[in-house]
Amino acid sequence: MKIYVYFSDEQDKIKLDFNAEELIEKCTEQALVEEEIDESAEVSVTFVDNEKIRALNAEHRGFDRETDVLSFPAFTDDGFEVNPENDAIILGDIVISLEKAKAQSEEYGHSMLRETAFLIAHSLFHLLGYDHETEAEEKEMFEKQENVLQRLGITR
Repeated sequence: MKIYVYFSDEQDKIKLDFNAEELIEKCTEQALVEEEIDESAEVSVTFVDNEKIRALNAEHRGFDRETDVLSFPAFTDDGFEVNPENDAIILGDIVISLEKAKAQSEEYGHSMLRETAFLIAHSLFHLLGYDHETEAEEKEMFEKQENVLQRLGITR
């Protein structure tokens, strides 16, 4: 299994003290392990500020406010598309507001590494078809996220 990460940091307000691309790759690999998917995969992750994620929410979701993360799954009713150049399944796009992530890490009293990993894992499971509209869905999705973080040794 090979993970292809397309990463872009389009904000200049928050500086990270860890390797974001490596974290994305490890989270993606562990999310696929959790789902028993043994195929190569690609994911696009973009870090933005609150202003940009607010604009994306207005454009794509119809509400004008900041959120911590947006997920744009690539799968269809026919499953995942495969990139013919690398034979990897295309998971989709993740957009994370690092400003919001920083505020949440302070609010919850844990590291920026932990908050960023949580948001990546959370969004990956959206890309893999999970949601949290019901209590049962939320429980299942959050257990999967925690499993990923535990395997990576990222705790509160």
